[in-house]
Amino acid sequence: MIKLAGLTLAALTLSAAAHADVAVNLGSTERVTRLFAYPNNCNVICFRNWTLEQTVEHYLTQSVQRDGYSDAKVLVITDKGQLNAQISGVPRSYEKPLTALLDAGDLAYAGASKLNADGKWAYSWNLFLPLGLALENRRSVQLLHFPPDYSLTQAQDYLKSDTTDRWATLLTINGIPAEQTPGFQTIIDIAPIAAPSNGGKDLEGVYGYFKDYQTAMVKQVSLHASGDPLPMVAFGVPVRNWVKEQYGPTVNVLSLVNISPSDGVKVPVLGANHPAYIWFVADPASYTGSDAQAKADAAGLKVMGQDLSAACWQATMGREPDSNPDIELKTCTQTWQVAQKEKTCELFYTSIRNLKTPQAVAKCASASIAPQLKLLKAPAPAPAKPAPPL
Repeated sequence: MIKLAGLTLAALTLSAAAHADVAVNLGSTERVTRLFAYPNNCNVICFRNWTLEQTVEHYLTQSVQRDGYSDAKVLVITDKGQLNAQISGVPRSYEKPLTALLDAGDLAYAGASKLNADGKWAYSWNLFLPLGLALENRRSVQLLHFPPDYSLTQAQDYLKSDTTDRWATLLTINGIPAEQTPGFQTIIDIAPIAAPSNGGKDLEGVYGYFKDYQTAMVKQVSLHASGDPLPMVAFGVPVRNWVKEQYGPTVNVLSLVNISPSDGVKVPVLGANHPAYIWFVADPASYTGSDAQAKADAAGLKVMGQDLSAACWQATMGREPDSNPDIELKTCTQTWQVAQKEKTCELFYTSIRNLKTPQAVAKCASASIAPQLKLLKAPAPAPAKPAPPL
């Protein structure tokens, strides 16, 4: 309760800060068109028939709202081939992170152009920058693989996907109010490509084309506006491998390392499963034998405990950045894998097996599940087929 009260106090302090109008030159029509993936969703008929200016207003409005500036207004106009954003109700400093994002976007565009020139760009891909996220009042950073195409073409919302929705739910379970979870989900995808959600394997080999973009983004968003490092979570095997290749430390699930995006800066990074991994590992079709269902349940329970522990660490460090990362990780692991293992079990059966709460409670209290709960921290059965590169 104390931590949540502190967060409320910070929000009140934020709302009392002096706000001012900000004018940002976004660049030429050509530049803005490619950086905002315009048009987002047109195949002869546009799903949303927006102009370029309306599209930019849409994403900038998402950002100011997720930064906590609920009264802010965004107007985008074109003048002599240049797009300009007029934003009221935000601090004068708001221009800096927006400009930095677009500058990083130029690096992503250069990488994608080289990828295409080398014959490695797929027809079904779209360059998609992390638009519409909190630009200034971030609480934590999430390193992920790539955004699913429907986040762009259908939702026009970088945070609208099955994986980000699931993780937001886990943050809420760990005490973050639902309306505040976007501030904890500033995402950097190592491949800024909107691709089919099952197309992770097709992206292998493209990451090197985006090195300049990736490192610029990590350097840019890994610090709070105050200059303090933000907690970071690295989701999934491709991302954890990328962290090792780029920064040196080996990152396993629930292992904690530090990286240095710039001289003198140490950012704590926690390894985690990809948010969608649990749906694979808990699928009985991933196992062989008459006990495939039991194996799937055991593996799913283990991953559920790991995911809740990672979300707990992210939530705690985002609320209280001065906390000790190692101590908080131990506390979160003890909470979800030992002290509240029955709750972990219930959450697995309600969210992954879609049982009603009374059914999940009964299942987790039954004698048949007791051995699996005792082994929650032990190795889970290995799937018979390899996991997709999530």
